[in-house]
Amino acid sequence: MRARTEIAQTMRPTLLNLWAHTKGSIRDLSPIVLVIGFFQFVVFQQPMQNAFGFAFGAVVVVLGLTFFVYGLELALFPIGEALAEALARKGSVFWLLTFAFLLGFGTTFAEPALTAIAEEASLVAAAAGTIPDTDAARDTYVFSLRLTVALSVGTALILGVLRILLGWSLPLMIISGYVVVVAMTAIAPAEIVGIAYDSGGVTTSTVTVPLVTALGVGLASSLRDRNPMTDGFGLIAFASLTPIIFVLAFGGLVQWN
Repeated sequence: MRARTEIAQTMRPTLLNLWAHTKGSIRDLSPIVLVIGFFQFVVFQQPMQNAFGFAFGAVVVVLGLTFFVYGLELALFPIGEALAEALARKGSVFWLLTFAFLLGFGTTFAEPALTAIAEEASLVAAAAGTIPDTDAARDTYVFSLRLTVALSVGTALILGVLRILLGWSLPLMIISGYVVVVAMTAIAPAEIVGIAYDSGGVTTSTVTVPLVTALGVGLASSLRDRNPMTDGFGLIAFASLTPIIFVLAFGGLVQWN
């Protein structure tokens, strides 16, 4: 009996925290449900088909979002910050940059949104005649595009970590990067421009953002002369910028070949 009481007392804070996240997920998703309901019943004035499926899907989304956000707070954020702080205390710039590159590369290559857009881009490229319309050519295109974007985010995190360590100006680096983007856009193949710009967005999604943010905040917190608020953020901006440059270059290379 005593053991059960101790287990209940231990689980109570976790359950309360999980319930708080559930209420937050319901609050965040409510506007979407209201918009769908408004257009379905007021604008179109039609009954909803498969209402049970919609309700079940909404519940699954709420639960998925709840567990995802809770998991971020429970594991990914602490792990990212702890590793960044440990590497900073170790004093090895090489291992810190290596960790940043592999973190950016690995999380981006595993990003579901990137896989989806790469597969869609391969179909469009094949239809446009940019690549042969075969399974092998499309698979190669998908892998090459994912690899290019993953390498770009790894490079972005190296630049972001160096910025934190050396105190470089974030606005100056971002503005310079977009100047390069504008110049490359003018000479890049037209069919790759949209894909390149979208690649900058899909890299900052569910898997990449939490770990990259934790890396920046953890590193800035561990350095004596750095402010986590002003120096810890900004890595996401690099992760959005560098894929555009890399994919524009990738498109030019594909067309040249």
